[in-house]
Amino acid sequence: MSTKVSDHILARLREWGVEQVFGYPGDGINGLLAAWGRADDQPRFIQSRHEEMSAFQAVGYAKFSGRLGVCAATSGPGAIHLLNGLYDAKLDHVPVLAIVGQTHRSAMGGSYQQEVDLHTLFKDVASDFLETVTVPEQLPNVLDRAIRTAYARRCPTAVIIPGDVQELDYSAPTHEFKMVPSSLGMSESTAIPTDDALRRAAEILNAGDKPAILIGQGAAGAVAEVQRIAELLGAGVAKALLGKDVLSDELPYVTGSIGLLGTRPSYELMRDCDTLLTIGSSFPYTQFMPEFGKARGVQIDLDPHMVGMRYPYEVNLVGDARATLQRLIPLLETDRGGRPEDREWFDTVSANVRRWHETMERRAHLSADPINPEYVARALDPLLPQNSIITSDSGSVANWYARHITMRPGMRGSLSGTLATMGAGVPYAIGAKFAHPDRPVFALVGDGAMQMNGLAEVITAAKYRDRWTDPRLVFAVWNNQDLNQVTWEMRAMEGAPSFLPSQELPDVQYAAFARSLGLTGIRVEKPQDVEAGWRAALEADGPSVVEFLTDPAVPPIPPHASWEQMEATAESILKGDADRGSMIKQGFMAKVQEFLPGHDGK
Repeated sequence: MSTKVSDHILARLREWGVEQVFGYPGDGINGLLAAWGRADDQPRFIQSRHEEMSAFQAVGYAKFSGRLGVCAATSGPGAIHLLNGLYDAKLDHVPVLAIVGQTHRSAMGGSYQQEVDLHTLFKDVASDFLETVTVPEQLPNVLDRAIRTAYARRCPTAVIIPGDVQELDYSAPTHEFKMVPSSLGMSESTAIPTDDALRRAAEILNAGDKPAILIGQGAAGAVAEVQRIAELLGAGVAKALLGKDVLSDELPYVTGSIGLLGTRPSYELMRDCDTLLTIGSSFPYTQFMPEFGKARGVQIDLDPHMVGMRYPYEVNLVGDARATLQRLIPLLETDRGGRPEDREWFDTVSANVRRWHETMERRAHLSADPINPEYVARALDPLLPQNSIITSDSGSVANWYARHITMRPGMRGSLSGTLATMGAGVPYAIGAKFAHPDRPVFALVGDGAMQMNGLAEVITAAKYRDRWTDPRLVFAVWNNQDLNQVTWEMRAMEGAPSFLPSQELPDVQYAAFARSLGLTGIRVEKPQDVEAGWRAALEADGPSVVEFLTDPAVPPIPPHASWEQMEATAESILKGDADRGSMIKQGFMAKVQEFLPGHDGK
């Protein structure tokens, strides 16, 4: 039997080491589906409930494995559905390949069913590489280039294959004019800055008295080097959310997350430092960086397109974080950490971190109706196994993930960082589970995201539960019947009360839904049952859903908040229903009072 184009595509993916493709069927990829049947499901086809979820699963797989994530979809609506997940990959710099069907070549231009101009549709999200295969001889070059580009530029790429082309007999490119051969693989490469640039960076870092370091996901391969330079400089280390799992939160100088969802000590670190070293991060919120002109800056980033645009750095080092730090460290003064002025700064940073942890512990144990959402995350933290993988959705739950989950060595965590899309938490967790079937995975999700698409993907988890050697896949739902993050943004930023027609959510029985699928479902309605709920989920023999009825009136207070700002937010609450608003305002101000004492924001 002859080899079809579709057979060759799957064979080439196997040669690249692709083990699974996240997708959803449709007649635009019927040729590929038939090839999967002939290939004994290698690479494995992982069926989601929606193509957007396939793309998110590919992103989650790539984030937690460091390997290429691959998703597949049919023409027209299937291709359209991939876009949100692919934009998530683009903005968070994740290698993902989308394989997309298209109507037959003979129908192109005829306004045929499900005919969409896919090049126009994908030209932004897959701007680094996008190609349509129209003849067999274009393969394997097109596929190889798409994969190499996704890896090299850490981006999504797309290959479009019309349905009739999938069914053609495969013929390789020949040794002829206008043929493009190809070969497998690509070597590892390491970019490093020039010696002169390194010397100038060292001069700036050596001159500072109050150094701060900001790390992102680009520092993940340089953990030992980041620790060494922080201790050498006597610096505090703040983390962008995508870099939350890079460095252990147990280190005394790690101030935690930065930004609106960040911590008070990270805010204080940036406010008071005189030197800033940013490693592998393009954290975008300038207002949480040092005041312009107050701190001298050095940046290290692998991508020359991403340097020098978040802060007026004096030196922008383009290179791999680990290799660059290895060359930079010997140029720094070796006795800095022992100088009294450096010790004073380091001690101040560490004291701020300790005070923050005490504040968070107090906040988590404040009374709420019925359960304090911060306590839910706080209770999970000590129960997390050392090799846990944690995903967080967007929304108020991301605050609790950022502030209450302690990253320890061996743990991993991520969320939709730059796109900050809702609905990524559950499919990320499924992708992570396929990347690491032997590790426990936790998805922290708000009820809005769970209703948006998470419930459907619990079905996917039930379908594949037997594929994973470690049965623990926990979907945790903060059920407060409110689109809570936007509600608080409206109050704080717009001075407006909650607009119930847009914000109020139905009380869905998430645990009961899980049980209807044969999974473990746990509903927690009282604070005293929170820890037991987590333990029951951890002891389940397969995927579980544990839902916590939480209080929507617990505010995700920004780290830089002042008493006056919080009073203004409280007044906006009263613009709504008077009785309900008064009750929420009283509880809100009590929580603010517990949060702000001891900080100069008050």
